[in-house]
Amino acid sequence: MDYRVFGNQIVLRIDRGEEVMETIVKLCEKEKINLGSIVGLGAADHLVMGLYDVEKQEFSEIKLDKPLEITSIVGNITEMDGKPYLHVHINASDAEGHTYGGHLKAVRISGTSEIFITVIDGHVGREKDSITNTGLNLFKFD
Repeated sequence: MDYRVFGNQIVLRIDRGEEVMETIVKLCEKEKINLGSIVGLGAADHLVMGLYDVEKQEFSEIKLDKPLEITSIVGNITEMDGKPYLHVHINASDAEGHTYGGHLKAVRISGTSEIFITVIDGHVGREKDSITNTGLNLFKFD
């Protein structure tokens, strides 16, 4: 990992063998980021993503272990229990052009990943949904 800060923008390079979610959390802890948005792309060789079933209140999980082109990473950074909380989705395609997408749990970089983080001056937390009981961690505004 290497990165540079330009005002409220962070340009992040994630290197071969590094895991994207872990790397972004480490960066958030180091730079004390508790609110922001994430966009990126890259190449991967291991992907774990899911789909949340609101009725069952659980994630299904899909694991892919093959070369993938990450066509889009998009998400946000908030805070829950005093720690960075990432909510990130991913789209990726394989050599045959099959496209996969869902809630990102983990992705290991095979080449490089280029991530842009916009840091927002403010605070938004997360709390378990007590309004409609979806089981999701919803935005909590101060």
